[in-house]
Amino acid sequence: MESLSDTIWDVVLSGTGLPQSLLALALSRSGKQVLHIDKNDYYGGAEAALSLQEVESWIDTADEGSPFRYAAIRNLAGERKPEPGGNSSAKLGFSRAYSLSLSPQLIYTRSNLLPALVSSKVYRQLEFLAVGSWWIYEHENVREDAQKKDAEELEAISSTVRLKRIPGGREDVFADKSIDLRSTRSLMKFLKLAADTEAHTSILELWGSKPFPDFLESHLGIPRQLQAPLLALTMSPQPPAKTLTSYALPRIHRHLTSVGMFGPGFGSVIPKWGGLAEIAQVACRAGAVGGGVYVLKKGFETHENPDQQALGREGTRLDDITQVSTVRLEGGEEIKTHWIVGSDWDLPSKLEAVRGEEAFPDYVSRSITIVSSPLSQLFPPPAEGAPPPAGAVVVFPTGSLELEHDSEKPQILRDDPPPVYLVIHSSDTGECPAGQCVIYAHTTHPVSHTVAHSLLQSAVDKFVASIDAFPQPQVLWHLHYDQKHTPPATLDDYDTNVKCAKISNPHVLKLPNVDPGLVLEDDVLKHVRAAWRRIVGEDEGFMVFGEREGMGEEGVEDGDGEM
Repeated sequence: MESLSDTIWDVVLSGTGLPQSLLALALSRSGKQVLHIDKNDYYGGAEAALSLQEVESWIDTADEGSPFRYAAIRNLAGERKPEPGGNSSAKLGFSRAYSLSLSPQLIYTRSNLLPALVSSKVYRQLEFLAVGSWWIYEHENVREDAQKKDAEELEAISSTVRLKRIPGGREDVFADKSIDLRSTRSLMKFLKLAADTEAHTSILELWGSKPFPDFLESHLGIPRQLQAPLLALTMSPQPPAKTLTSYALPRIHRHLTSVGMFGPGFGSVIPKWGGLAEIAQVACRAGAVGGGVYVLKKGFETHENPDQQALGREGTRLDDITQVSTVRLEGGEEIKTHWIVGSDWDLPSKLEAVRGEEAFPDYVSRSITIVSSPLSQLFPPPAEGAPPPAGAVVVFPTGSLELEHDSEKPQILRDDPPPVYLVIHSSDTGECPAGQCVIYAHTTHPVSHTVAHSLLQSAVDKFVASIDAFPQPQVLWHLHYDQKHTPPATLDDYDTNVKCAKISNPHVLKLPNVDPGLVLEDDVLKHVRAAWRRIVGEDEGFMVFGEREGMGEEGVEDGDGEM
């Protein structure tokens, strides 16, 4: 078997996160020799989906060369005494019965990724499931006002008495008895405006840099007490006062115009079997079919080496005549390649030193919770003829959660706490056994990671307590962790964004990390296309493939990462 150093590679991809994997897919029909490595023993990078046992191994190294930190597990099922005759859903299943996504994201039906998966012929290996209802947790004071207004409406909110379903369109607004006629007219005016992109330019000129709630109240007459559902549809990680109209309006437009594109009643989907990790693995499989070589548990050298100076302070050596770079892998093996592509966490360590310490002022806090209930109330059919939903969104708006305050938890929790989002996946996703659900929680840092984790825990506890079911849902397993949020790529110059600005070797490309928000943004594929264009030297034919001869679809069996 040939050594990796015996080949001059066209491209060396480091890391199997979603961006690198999509680039591998894009290169799979190019005829180029591609080496795709990953220092981890699993696919997916920051977007990986792990079993329970894999999560336990992951937390031991989460702080090392990755965007994660402060990971901790609590197995509550193991702390309880089993009840005689108890149902099986009240117990954890075997490890591989779970496929838990480290970076779960919704994909809107208007995402640029979905048509690319179709044109590249890998869509047959993927299954997407609908995200159905969106719910908002109402603060007690708001609930009391609603009770005085219309007790019948509260009775119609199913058994989740503290949750209210967010209207998904005009019909839902008209059907909501808790909204008076004047407010209904204002909301209808907003829905019409949000769907009309031609009107956005003039509005954003006046209101783009101002808080979205001010625009809703001053321009449209929508009172503050009716704004929370609209803010929820923006999926903004910021509190209302920090959510600008320029951010909110395009995102609500995306939400509204996505509904009905692939079927009635839903506008976003989630990939089955582990979210974005499944897309990454299918893309890598296509790369292997195209001749790519895959090696797991092998990254670039990350420790000091006495011979490192031979490669220069950037960790690579470029031959100016052949335009071939030399780089060293873990274990000391040197390989030659025309292009090196990776993310912040996958490039040679020396490149980080040249790049300098980048500021990571923002973190998001996440948690994953397994509960002993199918939570059927959360998954009603969103519309007649709609597919059964496998996902639901629950929003805890600013002010709906309270924590005890001490000297380390200051005024910000009273003045401007961030919202908390729960995305609930049913067992139809393949992420947990039947009779259970997975709750993915997400918030930004108000003060510190401990406060953020407390906010997440409070939201999950309140949500579980709000479910009127027998037996009462129980938390079986819980993981919380933080994920670094890198500053967004500059402007819309995707060709510039994929260059390593502080690296003299022009053949090193850095793909920006996937934003750890709640929705997969179109920038991911745009940056992949920019890198593909640099490598291939053309712009046409990106991820547009015909059928392979003798094959109905892309596909090979997964290997174990060994050569």
